[in-house]
Amino acid sequence: MTRSALLVLADGRFPAGGHAHSGGAEAAVKAGHIRDAAGLETFCRGRLHTTGLTAAGLAAGAALGLDPYELDAAADARTPSPALRAAARRLGRQLMRAARAAWPSPGLDALAAAFPRGAHQPVVLGVTAHAAGLGPGDAAHCAAYETVGGPATAAVRLLGLDPYQATAVLARLAPEMDEVADRATAAAHRGVDALPAASAPLLDITAEQHATWPVRLFAS
Repeated sequence: MTRSALLVLADGRFPAGGHAHSGGAEAAVKAGHIRDAAGLETFCRGRLHTTGLTAAGLAAGAALGLDPYELDAAADARTPSPALRAAARRLGRQLMRAARAAWPSPGLDALAAAFPRGAHQPVVLGVTAHAAGLGPGDAAHCAAYETVGGPATAAVRLLGLDPYQATAVLARLAPEMDEVADRATAAAHRGVDALPAASAPLLDITAEQHATWPVRLFAS
């Protein structure tokens, strides 16, 4: 196991396509739910403990070697918004390209062949973590961080928010990220049926609205 591989995978400069997505922050800013650092922290905390927990569980399960077909079906069932399902598969395709270049492996090749249109991003993330020599807890931590890191970065661009304040939000959420990753990993060890299924209906609704906007800064 290599912690440096985890840093590479979690790095915002890793070309996995996440920079083009706001994690719902763009719609939340327009709706007035995020106006400042305090609003960003509230938004990120809610996302972390709902969709973040779910994504972390899926990633941990994939890193453990659970059936990717079952995991992808579980991801579909946990993503009621068609717009978010499409975004997750686009991100999965982009991550797959970067992962196969960085850590070539039969597992990634098999997943790419099984899902030519892209598997859900957390599933690809978990298989990528395994290919990089990482464990399920590492995959869960990476998924948890992505859940809040994307909106924090987007808020800087959308609001002109002080990047120091956005980073401070992430730092304050760090203990909760650890907690979410640990819960998700424990659930993954119990199998697909035990994976978290926490939801955030408002994120689903605003994602559908966001997808219809004629002009937007982020893809989702």
